[in-house]
Amino acid sequence: MRIETKKKLDLIFKGFLVLTAFTSILVTIGIVIALLEDTIRFFNHPEGGGFPSSLIRFFTEKEWTPTFVTKKIGILPLLCGTFLIAGIAMCISVPLGLLIAVYLSEFASHRVKEAVKPWLDFLEAIPTVVYGYFALLGVTPLLQWFFRKFDIEVQGMNALSPGIVLGVMILPFTASLVEDSLRGVPHYLREASYSLGASKLKTAFGVVIPAAKSGIIAAYLLGASRAVGETMVVAVAAGMYPNLTLNPLEPVQTITGYIVQVALGDLPFLSFEYLSIFAAGFLLFLLSLFFNLMAIYVKSKVERY
Repeated sequence: MRIETKKKLDLIFKGFLVLTAFTSILVTIGIVIALLEDTIRFFNHPEGGGFPSSLIRFFTEKEWTPTFVTKKIGILPLLCGTFLIAGIAMCISVPLGLLIAVYLSEFASHRVKEAVKPWLDFLEAIPTVVYGYFALLGVTPLLQWFFRKFDIEVQGMNALSPGIVLGVMILPFTASLVEDSLRGVPHYLREASYSLGASKLKTAFGVVIPAAKSGIIAAYLLGASRAVGETMVVAVAAGMYPNLTLNPLEPVQTITGYIVQVALGDLPFLSFEYLSIFAAGFLLFLLSLFFNLMAIYVKSKVERY
């Protein structure tokens, strides 16, 4: 009787897990359908020139003003701002995340790990809007004070400040993933390196990191995906001006920042301006999907060899 009860419970639990898995898949499919439907409406809208003219303008024009009287729908300024800030963030997150992960995995004692880990988790738990206002009210004035010594003007809204803060914000995420990859390296590789007379530092950077390169690359691709999709930090501190520039001291607008700006406005349902956020959102979805698929591909390809 007990065996039959256990089998029924196992079957119920298995069904629950299958249902949960399929629910997540259905939610993802629903998001794609909702984005794609209004994206198609955007490119077919007469104010954009209709398809395929609107699609060509979307990737070739250098101005983004779908909410203005003169409609310009070139996504390049938003893409430029998005990748500029994400690039700055990764310049902060990649070296610091690697150093933190190497220290925690190879050098830190158990007591130190227990002390450092909660602080990393605390950084990840801080609301992103707090990071945004810290970038605007804390980091930006500091950058203005520093660059003023070199007679360089830093705008109140700029790409550098949110880029730095965003790099710190995703640091716990990337450091944790990299540390997991380093911990997965077989211990016999370390022992072989020590037996040949290598120091702990040389073993960490010459043996452990190359052995874990698939996980490290995947971790940073996932970090880049998160940086590209960040909203509140860039919406608060980067500005609302779609500026096609690579100068990090000027204001820029990201794809997520534009979506926030338009979504907070009072626009008619299914208007051209309203539909523009779905076109931008669908492109952002494709970018995030690309980074995630690249992370999976790199990890599996390297592990295969």
